[in-house]
Amino acid sequence: MSIYHFVAIIGLICVLGFLNEKLTKLTYEISLMLFSVIIGILLLSGTAVLNGTGISDILRQMQVFNIESFLMEGVLCFMLFAGSCHMKLSDLKTHARQITVLAFVCTFLGACFYGGLFYCAGLLLGLDLSLPVCLMFGSIVAPTDPIAATGILSKFNLPKNISFLIEGESLFNDGVGVALFVCFSGIASAGSAGGLVSVILKEIFGAVLVGVSVTLLCFLMFRFSKSRTLGIFISLFAVSLSYCICEGFGFSGAIASVICGILFSALRSHFSKEEPPEKAQAFDSFWETIDVLLNSVLYVMLGLTFVRILQMEHVVILSLTAIAANLIARAGSLSVSSLFMGKLPDGYNRFNFIRLLTWCGLRGGLSVALAMSTRAMLPDQTYYIILGSTYAIVFFTTIIQGLTMKPVYKRINRSVSKKL
Repeated sequence: MSIYHFVAIIGLICVLGFLNEKLTKLTYEISLMLFSVIIGILLLSGTAVLNGTGISDILRQMQVFNIESFLMEGVLCFMLFAGSCHMKLSDLKTHARQITVLAFVCTFLGACFYGGLFYCAGLLLGLDLSLPVCLMFGSIVAPTDPIAATGILSKFNLPKNISFLIEGESLFNDGVGVALFVCFSGIASAGSAGGLVSVILKEIFGAVLVGVSVTLLCFLMFRFSKSRTLGIFISLFAVSLSYCICEGFGFSGAIASVICGILFSALRSHFSKEEPPEKAQAFDSFWETIDVLLNSVLYVMLGLTFVRILQMEHVVILSLTAIAANLIARAGSLSVSSLFMGKLPDGYNRFNFIRLLTWCGLRGGLSVALAMSTRAMLPDQTYYIILGSTYAIVFFTTIIQGLTMKPVYKRINRSVSKKL
């Protein structure tokens, strides 16, 4: 992304944010994506009319924004660190069992359920989609998005424990989703199975080791430095170094970034009496600003490139199929996973818990980045089906589910309150 593209995106963020603040008053992240989608469609239509060319020709030339490169080779580690550096380790210990089940069991089952459903839909529509490709697609859309969770869900005043479970699941299941993606994409491209357990162990435990080691070393400098700016630089170095090491060794950089953020939060809390107030305030303000900025850029990029969904064959029926399969797979994986979670928090029974977390399962930029990374291994027709279906799910979960989150939560909450 060149400086000109960056300036254009920042300009859109400012204008759309201002208009939303004064007029529409939607949730900030939702407004950015929704209005960016509208702008992208208008630009596409206008270009087609003025140049007299077909929309398909224009779509083939639309390679301005590379979200895969932006996320995986750019800012994902900082987004994850910003989202996790304020988590409390005491809460994590309290809900360790539930978050572990959601991040591991639910993500794995969601990928398998979704892959099976989409494979059956492909057979009915006469599409040439193998089961390994569909399972790979399931691993792309199974992980919930930490950026959407921390950005959108925080606006609805969910109960503390339920909110923590949703955020904790979304922060940790990225690495599991990437590990599943690596395994299933290997099966899809090579036609051979095996190595799932070893891949997951390598992705997760290697990432934990790197994240803990780098953070502990860097925090020594952070603790004994009184400088506000140096403390911020050290945190930037810690998370970026952890991510780079993991990428080099084939570990999950996403999990390492989350570990780095949680450890920074825990260690800062433990040594809070030694940390000067101005240093603590500068650290929190910096990472909050970075979080909002990068999330805003991502949502605008997603919105502007949403028109790529039009490259998908049978766009309407496959979009509806992808969305329906996503909801069914999410509900099914939660139904099974909740059996192993013990007592559910905040007075929720299994039925209400499944309803709430199904509708709160938002998807975002990581899913799109993984879908884009399949370009080299898939035929064009299959690639556009995967990419278009991923965009459909991201759009539906962010815009439709995001806009209706509050009334859905209120209805479920009334049901919970009657039973207490």
